Amino acid sequence: MQNFHLPPTGYGPGSQTSEDGAELEYMSMPQDMRTYTMHLPEMMDAPTEALDALLAFAEACERVAAGGAAQRFDLSALSPSARRLLSETLGEGEVAMKIRDIPAIRVQESVFAGVWCLTGEGLDMVEVAPAPSAAITRAAAPFRAPGDARPGPGVINAPALLSELLDHSARGTQLHVINLSLLPHTEEDLAWLGSRLGEGSVDILSRGYGNCRITSTALPRCWHVQFFNSTDQLILDTYEITAMPQVVLAAHEDLADSAERLREVVEAIR
Repeated sequence: MQNFHLPPTGYGPGSQTSEDGAELEYMSMPQDMRTYTMHLPEMMDAPTEALDALLAFAEACERVAAGGAAQRFDLSALSPSARRLLSETLGEGEVAMKIRDIPAIRVQESVFAGVWCLTGEGLDMVEVAPAPSAAITRAAAPFRAPGDARPGPGVINAPALLSELLDHSARGTQLHVINLSLLPHTEEDLAWLGSRLGEGSVDILSRGYGNCRITSTALPRCWHVQFFNSTDQLILDTYEITAMPQVVLAAHEDLADSAERLREVVEAIR
């Protein structure tokens, strides 16, 4: 049996600094997390129709949290004062979306997870759901059609990645992730892969913990998900085959919490 020898000290990652004695520098990671804080509108006499709408949102949150279908509420018939109270109460949460279609739709999650505000040409509504249904059904509608260029110089691993994504999309895989941050690739790989996948109609920004930018591709159920730190450096780059990336979805527990918080707000306003 050979004697066991400890490795020599002063070697390996983190053991050396630069010649001038400067400390090692590490990429900064996300530090600030957005949290819920109750906000009460500055209004003496709250319109009954607005309070009724908030209670209806709470009931919908409970039903969806229990596995029920998404529910939509048309706000276009509300009085200006009631609509203003809803806007102030719902506020702006972590996730914003742009759905490019005719008409285009702007989506803003409220401070109550799973309660989404949808606005557009002739559209003013709230949807209670893990994610807005239009963002799922319109995701792959081509905003930029997929290209058909053959791999050129510098394109090495992208054809294999494209084949993998096409296969899982066609098979309807529930969730499949390709982590580009852990795979060898060239800039030409990324450009060719993006061109072949095309661009879908949904752009999403999630600001819950750092920034997460998500874009749909023209390949059904294929999303490009990128996480950035506070200095806007890319720290995680993935493609996901799924109906909607997990970072966007309001969980059942979140919806249940939203139902409770909405009722607390109504009681506080009254």
